[in-house]
Amino acid sequence: MALRRIMLIGFSLFLLFPVTQGPDAMAARLKDIATLKGMRLNELIGYGLVVGLNKTGDGTQTKFTVQSVVNMLERQGIHLNADQVKVTNVAAVMVTAQLQPFARIGSKLDVLVSSMGDAKSLQGGTLLLTMLKGVDNKVYALAQGPILVGGFAAAGEAGGGVTKNHPTVGRIPGGASVEREIPLDFNSMDDLIIALNQPDFTTALRVSQAVNKSIPGISAHPADAGTVRVNLRDGQKGNLVNLVSSLEQIELQPDAKARIIMDERTGTVVMGENVRISSVAIAHGNLSVQIKEKKEVSQALPFAQGGQTVVTNDSQVKIQEEQNKLLYVEEATNLGDVVKALNAIGVSPRDLIAVFQAIKASGALHADLEII
Repeated sequence: MALRRIMLIGFSLFLLFPVTQGPDAMAARLKDIATLKGMRLNELIGYGLVVGLNKTGDGTQTKFTVQSVVNMLERQGIHLNADQVKVTNVAAVMVTAQLQPFARIGSKLDVLVSSMGDAKSLQGGTLLLTMLKGVDNKVYALAQGPILVGGFAAAGEAGGGVTKNHPTVGRIPGGASVEREIPLDFNSMDDLIIALNQPDFTTALRVSQAVNKSIPGISAHPADAGTVRVNLRDGQKGNLVNLVSSLEQIELQPDAKARIIMDERTGTVVMGENVRISSVAIAHGNLSVQIKEKKEVSQALPFAQGGQTVVTNDSQVKIQEEQNKLLYVEEATNLGDVVKALNAIGVSPRDLIAVFQAIKASGALHADLEII
């Protein structure tokens, strides 16, 4: 009983963390919940080769790796046939990076390198010069350098081995250099459009009210659930850095829908602050079936005519069902009451997923259920 009480208390603390924060603690900076429209990351991608691997590269059956090596050597003035190339020390990879909106020529970008073929590990490899292109098929950066792999793979010739993390994926910190800038004349903008990370009408209204209150002289109004338009005065145009810095530091309390996130694979349940339940009666019981199999040897009696020794199977089946009573769960108007009511049922987090689905089906749960 004491162990069960400790488990329930631990589960309460797991779900209860949003309740202990006051209104001031829930305030968030505008820069953490929104971005300026047009100021976004740009995805870059490229195809390259990683060399210098210790026999952990692609096999000879990976034809595109062999062809890439041949093409690379051809550009270096070395003429070879594809059947003359072995690529155990080479791996074909896809290279990705994110270009910041205000990145300038010469700026450095972090690079993610992922194996495409059947390479066992990229540890110790070096990425050769790779062009990184945008969706417009223009080259925006060049990547090259040694790869850092947060794992390893070791195996013997007889098979098997040990693998830690994902050795076929690595990073090159600052491994790409920006060669083309994204055209953007920031100070020539006539107005600013704030885009919320999580669209919500209430949050958009609060943002416009907070902006009008914090920065006199400008007019901010919500255009929709995810957009707030800030109209600029003539004196503010051409010098937007100070204004944007002031906008980023504005604090407000964002609103959100009542939502419960459930991961059925791990049994993780996370509840939002606005989750509410109505009065409901719940009975939850577990059914366990245990089957034991054992073999017994049956020998014939001494001097029996035609007797044989045979092996027989003996099965033992045990079924146990919990006799839980029907429990009354009172109406909960805040997250703390919800947690106390659910802990009174005495179910595990994994069983709680089924309980939530049943309460939702009955109409007593006032929140969205999302299974990931």
